[in-house]
Amino acid sequence: MDRLGGGTVSVVVTTYNHAHYLGEALASIAGQIVPADEIIVVDDGSSDHPESVTARYAGVEIIQQHNQGLSAARNTGLKAARGEYVLFLDADDRLTDVALETLVRRMKANPDCGFVYGAYRLFGTEPDWRKDCALRPIGRDPYLTLLTQNCIGMHGTVLYRRDRLIAIGGFDTTLPACEDYDVYLRLAQDHGVSCGPEVLAEYRQHGSNMSSDLARMNNAVRLVLDKQKARASTNPLWKAARQRGLRCWFEYYGGAQLGRLKAAIRSRRQIGQSLSQTASFMLPHPGAAGRLIGGDFGRLAKRRFGRGAGAGRRFWGVRSALGNGPERISTEFGYDRGKPLDRRYVEDFLARHAGLIRGHVLEIGDTAYTQQFGGEQVVSAEAFHRYAGQPGVTYVGDMSGVHNLPDDTFDCMVLTQTLHLIFDMPAAIATIWKALKPGGSVLITVPWISPIDKGEWGETWYWAISPAGLRKLLETRFETGDIAIDAYGNALAASAFLYGLAEHEVRPQDLDVDDPLCPVIVAASARKAL
Repeated sequence: MDRLGGGTVSVVVTTYNHAHYLGEALASIAGQIVPADEIIVVDDGSSDHPESVTARYAGVEIIQQHNQGLSAARNTGLKAARGEYVLFLDADDRLTDVALETLVRRMKANPDCGFVYGAYRLFGTEPDWRKDCALRPIGRDPYLTLLTQNCIGMHGTVLYRRDRLIAIGGFDTTLPACEDYDVYLRLAQDHGVSCGPEVLAEYRQHGSNMSSDLARMNNAVRLVLDKQKARASTNPLWKAARQRGLRCWFEYYGGAQLGRLKAAIRSRRQIGQSLSQTASFMLPHPGAAGRLIGGDFGRLAKRRFGRGAGAGRRFWGVRSALGNGPERISTEFGYDRGKPLDRRYVEDFLARHAGLIRGHVLEIGDTAYTQQFGGEQVVSAEAFHRYAGQPGVTYVGDMSGVHNLPDDTFDCMVLTQTLHLIFDMPAAIATIWKALKPGGSVLITVPWISPIDKGEWGETWYWAISPAGLRKLLETRFETGDIAIDAYGNALAASAFLYGLAEHEVRPQDLDVDDPLCPVIVAASARKAL
């Protein structure tokens, strides 16, 4: 029966000795504003007779099997399901009454998606305790975001397109945990992901949550990211995101493990057991463990001895930077802390247009980006610089004045964060146009919101260029239909960049939201007509 205007839904509930919670899960499904078309309970070898609970709910099918683990139980439900869409709910969790209506509406609005999701709420530690967990957006590149972290948080908020989940083979039964995270990554490789802020499910907190086993979770998440190593290595942004993910996950679970050890020491209870667990967690990863423990001591020293201590302090989120008042954290664009935020956007833009970086390529400054993004499709890579004497530079001069650039020579020109340093920008655009072969392309990025360089370029930092301004400049030489303008960043990213935070100090999903009215950089590709 199609009760959702074109999309039927199966809900699969998995249970293993959670019959005492199962009734609440089934009641939450029965209470949907738009009901499910099919409800399947998979009993994974329980000894507490969940069939006595399912018998109280009309239309609920129960499948019983010997204990095989959560992934196998979900695959059993997936195999039995008949709906166009499928949602998996653990027996100890619940849906909010708008869950199915919201998710199906979102799925229909985004037919390219393999899955959609929403926000969730924690409950269960005290009778009246609730805590809403705000949505963490998926960002511009879902696969990249997921390589860094699991921004979805709760599996019960996810609605899958069943045929696409089957096409990737369902859940990996070899993983000890994090099988949902693994599925998100595999689907995001080839399909879109969409999300919204509505609270769609409630995540019960109790002592037997699988996620409370920190060592198991850390090992599982490393296995998941190991499976992505080959795919991620095909794109420099994905490769870096995966490395960042491995680091962040270790800090997340390792930090929690250190917190348990400290709590044991403070309470003087189970110190030996906690110390043994911490050693088992840390010893297989000596390098990462050393950095984590060193950072922890740094923060402790700072709290005890004041601002000058704890040089290794990390900021996670721009709110920490705003607490610094008007004082900037870095006056080096964040270079002294890591990769500058604007470079993330520059490299994102170049990665998206890497197909144009081919043949004979000219880059301003050096050829680093040409080599990074052009790869084997580059025949020759040459550099242009304002001043002579720079290593590896072929052409020298003022792009708006005297220079030695030849006409009709280059298949591609790469001009990142440079045009704003040239006072006569229309003249520079004319030079670029003349140097390109017919059919050649220029890739340009310029700052919109940025600190001014305190060094050699400060005296010639003339402009900040809006999307409309960059288009108008390019239209002085290029055909309007051959120009494409993009804007990258948002108010939060701009604030973090102005303060000097580096890329790794801001959550990826906060960086990947683009606000065309408040970008950090503006980018353009323009093709010279044949």
